[in-house]
Amino acid sequence: MTIKEQLSLISKVSGKTQEKLAVELKVSFPTLNSWINGRSEPRADARQRIQELYSRLTGRNVVPETELEGKKRAILHTGKQYLNLVKLLHTRKDLYDQFLLSLTYNTNRIEGSTLTEPETAAILFQNSALPDKSIIEHMEVKNHQAAFSLMMQSASAGEPITEEFVLKLHAKLMNGIKEDAGMYRRHAVRIAGAHVPTANYMKLSALMPELLETIRKGDKDIIGFAARIHSRFEQIHPFSDGNGRVGRLLLWAMLLQKNIAPAIIAQENRRYYIMYLNQSQLQDDYSRLEDFVCDGILDGYALLQ
Repeated sequence: MTIKEQLSLISKVSGKTQEKLAVELKVSFPTLNSWINGRSEPRADARQRIQELYSRLTGRNVVPETELEGKKRAILHTGKQYLNLVKLLHTRKDLYDQFLLSLTYNTNRIEGSTLTEPETAAILFQNSALPDKSIIEHMEVKNHQAAFSLMMQSASAGEPITEEFVLKLHAKLMNGIKEDAGMYRRHAVRIAGAHVPTANYMKLSALMPELLETIRKGDKDIIGFAARIHSRFEQIHPFSDGNGRVGRLLLWAMLLQKNIAPAIIAQENRRYYIMYLNQSQLQDDYSRLEDFVCDGILDGYALLQ
């Protein structure tokens, strides 16, 4: 991992501004900025301070070979600071509401909602009726709130991710919007803007239990595993609508089960999100999707600071 990559990861994990980071590393802001942007390299004493700070934040004395490995290790080390993240979110209403707002706003915007974050907050927390917005957009916000609550309750109880749970999530999300809420699709479907073949609807009754059994077995590489499952779920595309939102709820549920912050997939990064999903599905290359999920998790931890 290069010094530039180490500094980028330190900044994300610590949540510190470049100004504060410069003070901790005992250099000027212009010097640090030059290192971060690759215009210059630190001397041996400064390099040592950077690596010591990196080690404290990631819990590793030896610098990992790749930036992705470093991010994963930093996330797992950061997670150890929270004995029970789900309990923390349930006991801290301010944190719970911040995650609810960020995740609801971004997941709906990714799917085409025109609501701004303040408008989403008004619907979530004040039950506001916005005259220039559609009823469907209002329902999408409240439905996601209900689905998020279900996901959090399940995580708090330590319940496994089952087929019944997946169908309940979809029923909550599509309540009053789609007639087949809570049911698998009974027809062929295409993913808009992608060349990824979705599963034959007649095979869903076999494919979904198979996927959920894979989730139950788990994997030592928690973040890579969650990213791969997310990719596979989206390719199966079990519902006529709402696959993206259900898939992201399942991703968050898998992470919370392992005491890891939910990945915030920001709507402004939608293009990259879709691109990396497609790359994983068509080329069997999950590296960029895993890295993207890592960045989302680090953004999730930033909400806790």
